[in-house]
Amino acid sequence: MIGSVARVPESVPSGRLTQDTVKLQFLQPNKEIENYLYWVLRSPQYREYCAGRAMGSAVVAMSREDFLSYEVPPFTSFRSNTVDLLEEIEKRERLLRETNATLEAIAQALFKSWFVNFDPVRAKQEERAPEGMDETTAALFPDGFEESQLGLVPKGWRVLSLGEVVDTVGGATPDTKEPDFWDPAEFCWTTPKDLSGMQAPVLLSTERKLSAKGLAKISSGLLPTGTLLMSSRAPIGYLAIAQTRLAINQGYIAMPPGSTLPPLYMLFWCRQNMEGIKARANGSTFMEISKKAFRPIPILVPPGSVIQAFTDVVAALFDQIVENEKQAQTLAELRDALLPRLISGQLRLPEVEALVA
Repeated sequence: MIGSVARVPESVPSGRLTQDTVKLQFLQPNKEIENYLYWVLRSPQYREYCAGRAMGSAVVAMSREDFLSYEVPPFTSFRSNTVDLLEEIEKRERLLRETNATLEAIAQALFKSWFVNFDPVRAKQEERAPEGMDETTAALFPDGFEESQLGLVPKGWRVLSLGEVVDTVGGATPDTKEPDFWDPAEFCWTTPKDLSGMQAPVLLSTERKLSAKGLAKISSGLLPTGTLLMSSRAPIGYLAIAQTRLAINQGYIAMPPGSTLPPLYMLFWCRQNMEGIKARANGSTFMEISKKAFRPIPILVPPGSVIQAFTDVVAALFDQIVENEKQAQTLAELRDALLPRLISGQLRLPEVEALVA
């Protein structure tokens, strides 16, 4: 995308650039000025400048001369203070994202330990106490294995098809040329585009909304909060749990709450088994996993007490992920509100500080 900008950490070795990339190096290092220029190049004013000078038919590009001709506003004390606030916002947002990545990794590791490696079962088989587990939880696991179509699995656990233990629904796209389907915009409606670029499996809002007439065109209707969304094409494998009621388009397989295997369990199961899911996809224009191909996939089903013990632990982690994601989104909105003011200077510093507070 023309006008995109990024800072390369000092710890990353310098490499070669493509012909459509510009690298800025300062003859006299000045961190304050470097940060200022970074935020100037992220401002909407600079993006508009790029869009106005982009040329080409097959490949749209901006010339080096036009890039160098962009007039950078003078570095004033107001702009210096605004940059400091933008830097702090980015720092806090990055910390929240890193925390979420850690929490998600902990939950995925627990899923793998219990339901892939069967660590508690192996420990009991060897007459050891399962690590990091209280006696009540340990008592939920058997002390041995038995043969199944999936190989050796814990005794008493069943192998069933996804269709037997998980409800799956699809969606649709009402006619985009019919205004009555979209206005007034009342009900959230999602496409896999909403999930692209997400750093946590949490969908807080959607880009588009439907009217009541548009919603009536989707047979699956409005799905409840807590529904697991998995993109089924272009590409396969985006995952998120909806934090609002919504309708979906045809690019999803959705798994609402209320099944034998809850969405939170299925989130980590899908993440663990995504390559196997993709292997069942087909298509000529693009690969797609249909509900018909998804439902017969065999899945190991633990007793309900084990599933409940897992979700009790992971729900606390996931709730924190959701709260962190809400905070990160609020910070991103604040950053986007401040960026135009960096150039225009229309917002005074006390107002900026009040917004940050």
